[in-house]
Amino acid sequence: MEKLLRRIKRIIPKQVFRALQPLYHSLLATIGAVRYSFPSRKLYVIGITGTKGKSTVSELVTAILEEAGHTVALSNTIRIKIADESQPNMYKMSMPGRFFIQKFLAQAVKEDCAFAVLEMTSEGAKMNRHKHIEMNALIFTNLSPEHIESHGSFEAYRDAKLLLKDALLASPKPNRILVANTDDDHGTLFLETHGSEVATLSYSLKKAEPYVTNERGTLLTFEGTSIHSPLPGTFNIYNILAAATLTRAIGIKREVIKRAVEKLSIVKGRVERIEEGQKFDVIVDYAHTADSLEKLYTSFPNSRKICVLGNCGGGRDAAKRPVMAKIAEKYCSEIILTNEDPYDEDPKKILEEMQAGLEKKKATVILDRRLAIRHALTRASEDDIVLITGKGTDPYIMEANGKKTEWSDERVAREELSKLLNKSE
Repeated sequence: MEKLLRRIKRIIPKQVFRALQPLYHSLLATIGAVRYSFPSRKLYVIGITGTKGKSTVSELVTAILEEAGHTVALSNTIRIKIADESQPNMYKMSMPGRFFIQKFLAQAVKEDCAFAVLEMTSEGAKMNRHKHIEMNALIFTNLSPEHIESHGSFEAYRDAKLLLKDALLASPKPNRILVANTDDDHGTLFLETHGSEVATLSYSLKKAEPYVTNERGTLLTFEGTSIHSPLPGTFNIYNILAAATLTRAIGIKREVIKRAVEKLSIVKGRVERIEEGQKFDVIVDYAHTADSLEKLYTSFPNSRKICVLGNCGGGRDAAKRPVMAKIAEKYCSEIILTNEDPYDEDPKKILEEMQAGLEKKKATVILDRRLAIRHALTRASEDDIVLITGKGTDPYIMEANGKKTEWSDERVAREELSKLLNKSE
């Protein structure tokens, strides 16, 4: 059946296929679920959606569940994990298609996992990849403009996210839970259940009071329990609250939540600190929206900031290019603009559009991302901070005609730091 669908896709005109695309993806989702015997029915499935924070929240939820003694499967932008086996997500997609999710859930059942934690995206929902995933719980983190070219409008993007809520409401599972950030303008919309028997829970910064965050971590309060997390930034307070609110609702004790959060010192590609013995800080972060970039920069108020900015890939969200550069100009002492994922767009054109957002400062433009990182590191002095943003754990640089180059910001930063430190000895 799958081969037949692929053959049909190849032979029908593109315009006709676009019209039939929802049906095509629905059929694929149904075939996958049938092929793997509807594995989500045998698991406690937790979905996590929103514009920002999905990967970190999913890592926190997984850490808490494992601290409580449960066997967990996790699929997010960073990695694919089933029980004790974990590998990097090399798909360059948070929610891969082609039966991936159903196969992943079936493997989780085979390995006796009790829980499956899934990062769920608007793109995946648009392609019906959430179909036949019977959820027990869903977390909504926040919503801001992203993937507008793909969806056509912010409203369409929002509605694609709401499809995931609809899937939870339609799930036959008992005792379903919906958690949403009500500091976000769209939080209350995500908590509307239209009479469905779903428990709704909210979280907000007020519920973490008293709290304090600095460059080395965060101290917050959850249900009267003080938690000291190594993860910095106000955005991580929200991430911790999201994970804690859900896991508490399913019966995890506060002291277990506290232990797990305090142990989780790093989330790969998310405010990831690179230490090679240098006298300045180096951070790799996925920040790829204007809001997330600004929140990252403001999390380090006392440091002179050198930014490697390549947050504007080709073929999408062109309007944010000058905005991202403008934010860098506001907070950073030095700006290095570089390549990220140009796809079939001219990378020079992308950077020119970013430069249009600069009013006072000049940026150094270095197309080669490795050379851009190297330059940033050579410009850093003691107590400065170098912020390398846009890719996080992305495993490739995507170029024209489908070419992709293996890549890791973390690895390259370490290699260039080692060269720099050895040279100075």
